[in-house]
Parts: sequence; C-alpha cells; structure tokens
Amino acid sequence: MSAVEQAVPTGNTFDKYGSGNPVVRRLMAGFERALQGLLDRAAPGSILDVGCGEGVLTARWAEQLADRRVVGIDLEDPKLAAEWATRRRANLEFRTLAGEILPFGDGEFDLAAAIEVLEHVPDPERTVTEMARVARCHLLVSVPREPLWRALNLARGAYVREVGNTPGHVNHFSQRSIERLLARHGRVLAVRSPLPWTILLVAVS
Repeated sequence: MSAVEQAVPTGNTFDKYGSGNPVVRRLMAGFERALQGLLDRAAPGSILDVGCGEGVLTARWAEQLADRRVVGIDLEDPKLAAEWATRRRANLEFRTLAGEILPFGDGEFDLAAAIEVLEHVPDPERTVTEMARVARCHLLVSVPREPLWRALNLARGAYVREVGNTPGHVNHFSQRSIERLLARHGRVLAVRSPLPWTILLVAVS
C-alpha cells in the first residue's frame, strides 16, 4: 500500500478556529498572529494550501489576496467537501488531491503552505519535496511542537492511553527536527513558537 493510500483525511477534531473556550481562544490568537505575520512577510501573489482541511484558513487567505489565485487541496471526504461548498470566491478553488503527488507545474504558486499537516502524512519528506517544487518563493509550515504537545494533552487528561498523542499524528516534530526537514528544501527565514506550535517561513532553493 502506498503512502498516498495510507493517508486519511483528518480535519479538525473540534472547531479550534471558532471555539468559545477562553484558553483555546487565547492559544489560537497567538497562533494566528504568528502565522499572519509570516504570511505578510512572504507577501505571496498566489497560494497552494496543502491539507487545507475544512478550508477555514484557505478562504481567509483568498479574501486577503482579493483576485489572486488560492487553491486548497485535501483527501476525498464528504464532510470536507460540504465545508468547501460553503466557502466560495472567484479566486478560490478546492481540489481533492494528495500532497505527495501534485499535478501542478514547477513554481506555479508563489507560496505553498502546510498548516497542521505534516504530523499527519505518512511521508513528510515527499510532501515537502512536492511543495518546494511547485512553490516559486516560499513555504509556510506549522506543526505541533513536541514533546510539549503531548505533555499538554496529558496535563488536561486527554489521550492518556495514547501517552498524549493526538489521534492521527504519525510524526512528532521538535522545533529542531522540523527545521532540519525544511532546511533541506530551502533557507529558513523565520521561526515562530506560539504555544504549543512551531511555524516556519522558508525561502525555497
């Protein structure tokens, strides 16, 4: 069975972007500020959002880019497709695709993003290689920061039998390990560490 066949769509296990929980809202505010700051620094004219999930950020970015192209991709899933149908703009497209094999040309997008994705994919190196191929200028990547992520899960009594591992996480990145992975595909321009994530902006080689 190939890496693509093994991958399954995950989506958000809860609506973290719309949560009313004050702790979650505070954490997400820090995450979104850091992410937006790096996106502003990259100033892309087009974006490919790999593993876009429900498309919350993808649609937000499409609005920010006005008439410039934004494409979100994820694996086939009726729930995701239903969410995509509620987010429509002339410059926004959602497509059912796996990140390991991208049917786009070299440098077709200014920026390729993978936000909370690489921890889920069977072969993150292959996914990043494809992202770097289709990105002309930048990669924007976020992952849960380990082992902090699992420690925080355990502290709140979540996923105890899994030793704090969130369902669907098959890769576990420290800040150093995700930097090493991305540095093989370009120059790491900036690293942000909003609790409990690592977010990186990379200039592709």
